[in-house]
Amino acid sequence: MEWLQSFLLGHYYILVPVLWVIGYALKQTPIIPDWSIIWILLLASSVLATFAYGFTFEAITNGIIAAGVSVFGHQLAKQTIQKDKSK
Repeated sequence: MEWLQSFLLGHYYILVPVLWVIGYALKQTPIIPDWSIIWILLLASSVLATFAYGFTFEAITNGIIAAGVSVFGHQLAKQTIQKDKSK
């Protein structure tokens, strides 16, 4: 967890599970193509961070990092589970 703390400030951690929920909802929406979900999450995280913590470079940067952590974490879990199912 220390590696995450060196990149993402503590009060931005809440964005990661929020983005997971938004990403799940977007994935369940048939009209939204899969390739656009990461871009929507990137935009959503920047907007949420800006509204919550002000329009600063720190807020935008940490919003982008939160989106990256969210997408990476999701893919890490997904790929690990699918790897076991493929055997």
